[in-house]
Amino acid sequence: MSRTVALALFFFAIFLQSGTYGLTFMLPKLFAEFGANEKDVGAMLMVTTIVTLLAVYYSGHLSDLLGRMMTLCVSGFAIALALYLYSIADSVGVELTIASGLIGFGWGLMYTLAPVVLTRISGTENRIQIFSLFSVFLMAGFGLSPVFASILEQMGFSVRTAFGAVGVCCMISGIIFLALRSAIEKLAINTAPDNRSSLSLSAVASIFRSPGWLPVVMVFLGASVFAGMNNFQTSFAQAEGQNYADFFLAYTVTVIVCRLMLAGFSGGRSPYRTIAFLQYIMFASVILFIFVDGSRLLYIFSAVLFGIGYGASYPVLAAMAANDAREDLVPQTLQLFALTYFIGIFGFPFIAGWLIIDFSIPTLLVGIAVMAIIEATMAFIRHLNVQRNGS
Repeated sequence: MSRTVALALFFFAIFLQSGTYGLTFMLPKLFAEFGANEKDVGAMLMVTTIVTLLAVYYSGHLSDLLGRMMTLCVSGFAIALALYLYSIADSVGVELTIASGLIGFGWGLMYTLAPVVLTRISGTENRIQIFSLFSVFLMAGFGLSPVFASILEQMGFSVRTAFGAVGVCCMISGIIFLALRSAIEKLAINTAPDNRSSLSLSAVASIFRSPGWLPVVMVFLGASVFAGMNNFQTSFAQAEGQNYADFFLAYTVTVIVCRLMLAGFSGGRSPYRTIAFLQYIMFASVILFIFVDGSRLLYIFSAVLFGIGYGASYPVLAAMAANDAREDLVPQTLQLFALTYFIGIFGFPFIAGWLIIDFSIPTLLVGIAVMAIIEATMAFIRHLNVQRNGS
């Protein structure tokens, strides 16, 4: 199998499985069908967070036992079962808790190990391009699955149908990962030792003593901003009299275009300056969103700016996590990067749901804006330090 075909199949499997996260944006609508609210959504996503963090931490242990591609296969099957349970749930209880845990387990494995696989078949000179393509397929699944759910609703189906359909996609994804095992092994071009992937407390301490600590912290802030803007977008849209599909479609198209453009970008002379610039745009998009006030044009424009800011900066930051890592700690650094990402992605909605119910949507948006500007400023300070030190 050629490198192009293997990568195409690998990215297609990523696309099929990444629709799962996009469906978590539909949880407020799904839960409303049986009388639950945003606090219940946040509680279930907290279960997902806890299991995700465990899955990310132990993903290296499991991949050492089964192999990375086989572990990715397991992730697809686990998520397929979770989505089936979501599609038949009629209350917040044991069934839904198990489903939330399975999503965390499967998503944690996939999101952590897929970039590690890509580091084995790419070098530092083309890593931003490879990670950009990876993130294109991730984002396509993220953003298009809510649009798919909206289309199904317009056709008269329940949002549950979307959960079942994406579950089938995850089964196919797992089969593709299984079929690619030998091909990926033969395509490895990274000459660095293929160290064991297990994450440990000593490895975490070593990472925080290296330049790789900054992307690890920054991705937590960015993931929290992303989760805050997306997980309750259906609630935001309802409050503003908008169609949530407009936001997701505008955001997704923008991100895909930006990330395809980044596929030809090697990082430039100052990647952190690029990250800072894009994340200040992300901050501006959140501020603009606060003042949408029923305007469809501003609603869509804020989505476009958010796609440029967050969507384009993420793959560069992910590549810098790998490039800034100590050579013997690349797998562990990427695992920790994923770990802090998931703390933000699945943990922040617990706080966001509480802020919406007990305070207001504008209160949540102000908090998101503060995190956005902190992250952007951290990148800018790293850029200034690099310029000052001349390295």
